[in-house]
Amino acid sequence: MKKLALIVEDESSLLTLLRYNLESEGFEVIEAINGEEALILINERLPDIIILDWMLPNLSGIEVCRRVRRNDLARNVPIIMLTARSEENDRIRGLDYGADDYVVKPFSTNELLARIRAVLRRLRPAFSENTLKFSDIEMDLVAHRVMRNGVHIRLGPTEFRLLRHFMEHPKRVFTREQLLDQVWGHEVFIESRTVDVHIRRLRKSLNKAGEKDIIRTVRSAGYSMDNKK
Repeated sequence: MKKLALIVEDESSLLTLLRYNLESEGFEVIEAINGEEALILINERLPDIIILDWMLPNLSGIEVCRRVRRNDLARNVPIIMLTARSEENDRIRGLDYGADDYVVKPFSTNELLARIRAVLRRLRPAFSENTLKFSDIEMDLVAHRVMRNGVHIRLGPTEFRLLRHFMEHPKRVFTREQLLDQVWGHEVFIESRTVDVHIRRLRKSLNKAGEKDIIRTVRSAGYSMDNKK
């Protein structure tokens, strides 16, 4: 499953360069040329990382960052800010508003890609592992095998992809529409209630022996993998 990167940059040549390099690294890329468009895209498809220019028309990158961190569905998405500002106070301001890293223009694309990989390793360690673990569930992505408390759990292909998505983003809430886009694919046109059907199947498979249900239904929002009581 490809990681989704959102690039928010109004300089077309840099946007093209970033898209090319991120796609070469195996990312799926979506892009916005201003802050308002970026916020709309984030609500439509939750990215795995945001590359955000500081100097944007109308709505600054700092304000976009602030609003993302106030969005319950997107607040944990890693953000790397791109900026021509190199003063220490500016870097501190960007980090205080919620950026996870800060790259000063002009920069090497190799350095930016290295920083992206480092941020994802730190904040999304699931993306660099062949085995995912959450609570008492272990998922082997190579063998395509799921275990709970040492017992093999049989899952259909869709339930496996759905569980993988939750385990790669634990404790994050996803709407039905976001799950459709990110698990089924944004070019697949099926009804949102299909998600409910597969969530029920996933729960039934995971909880056969009476285990605690860790797929949480969030009222008026969607679903999350969470081991809270």
